[in-house]
Amino acid sequence: MLRDSYAEDKVFAEIIQLVRKMGPGLAEIDQYLEDDELFQLIRADFSKRWKNTLLTGRNSTPVEVVLRMLVVKRLYGYSYEETERIVNDSLTLRQFCRLYLNEAPDSKTIMRWNNLLRGETLEKFNGRVAELAVKHKITKGKKLRTDGTVVESNIHPPSDSRQLADSVRVLERTVQRARKVSQAIRAVVKGTGTQLTRKARELARSIGENAKKKVEAAKETGRQLYRKLVEQTEEIVSQARQTLPHLYKMSDKYAKRLVSTLENFIPLTEQVIDQTKRRVFQNEQVPAQKKIVSIFEPHTDIICRGKETKPVEYGRKIWLDEVDGGIVSRYCILDGNPPDAQQWQPSLKAHQKLFHHPPQQASADRGVYSPDNEQLAQKMGVQRVILPKPGYKSKQRKTLESRKWFVNGRKWHAGVEGRISVLKRAHGLERCLDHGENGFHRWVGWGIIAGNLAVMGRAT
Repeated sequence: MLRDSYAEDKVFAEIIQLVRKMGPGLAEIDQYLEDDELFQLIRADFSKRWKNTLLTGRNSTPVEVVLRMLVVKRLYGYSYEETERIVNDSLTLRQFCRLYLNEAPDSKTIMRWNNLLRGETLEKFNGRVAELAVKHKITKGKKLRTDGTVVESNIHPPSDSRQLADSVRVLERTVQRARKVSQAIRAVVKGTGTQLTRKARELARSIGENAKKKVEAAKETGRQLYRKLVEQTEEIVSQARQTLPHLYKMSDKYAKRLVSTLENFIPLTEQVIDQTKRRVFQNEQVPAQKKIVSIFEPHTDIICRGKETKPVEYGRKIWLDEVDGGIVSRYCILDGNPPDAQQWQPSLKAHQKLFHHPPQQASADRGVYSPDNEQLAQKMGVQRVILPKPGYKSKQRKTLESRKWFVNGRKWHAGVEGRISVLKRAHGLERCLDHGENGFHRWVGWGIIAGNLAVMGRAT
């Protein structure tokens, strides 16, 4: 049964009086998390864990405890294990997490509860945090600066050979596990142990070493190695497909997990085989949006933003709207690498919806500029539209962009890069460590929420 909170502990209340009080920043965050709307958003997702979570079963870890421990985790950049250990050892954090003298939930419990949260829930949570910032006069929403960045997926540098080897490893392991639970599968699929995995790994290593050679003969050698690797991968895909019909007839949970694994990885493996054949054997340039760069994180996009230090990034592009006071009022995880100019209108409309008025000043980088975007902002009531024009500028345009309010607006806009840097360094947005697309949305959401709470804690 879902439990909201622990009852207050009088003994703990006496003990906590003997230790140093909660720091001012953490104390402010503690007060913001008392908001019932924030609590109900998280509780609504947790209540869907099982069909009768709200009615039956043993008492769960309280929603309030899990919420606050997740905040602590991202606020200080802890792992799940560190969060459990440090909260257990700190009377101050026990008070903050409303744990009192009860045992802290273990790391796996916190992880399971976190996995129930939806990306949409955390977007609403962040919107409510922004409303609280307005209520406590941390921001008035008079200024808006907007920019994009990339959160990388936690994958190794992609190559078709390595992905084929990974596919063989996962499918062979799953097929061999299936052989152990069914006599019918053993009759149609031979036992290979890890034989194909070892061969695939060796071939992938040979392909990588061969690719370093610049001579023409190395290209033909590479094609031959790729052909062997593709044949091995197709062989294990065939075995996996022969295994599935027999697993479908079994009703135990272990068999269902094996089915889920095969149904997930077989199509991804076939996509890797297809793009390998097109690229290596047919010399075809496969479009980036049709490529898969990781079978484990298939939602990962190939993003080229023209940066010298990172010409190509593998992850997802996110768009941030920051208002005065340092609050990220809205974030959006984009599909692919759409033009920045397309994000201007959604940013302005979201600001209008949240603050019930347009910003007095709105700014973005050169990539967002277009005459239509300028006119849109002016039509919505933005007094100072700061969109520097790229390329050739007329005399009239140069005069406009040299005005004091425009120059000062550009200087203020540069602060969004600092906000992105803090989110990456302090709150984990450099690289997503959660798995899957839902995990990616949760990772980004908690990072931005933690960043906003940290700003609000320092503001008062």
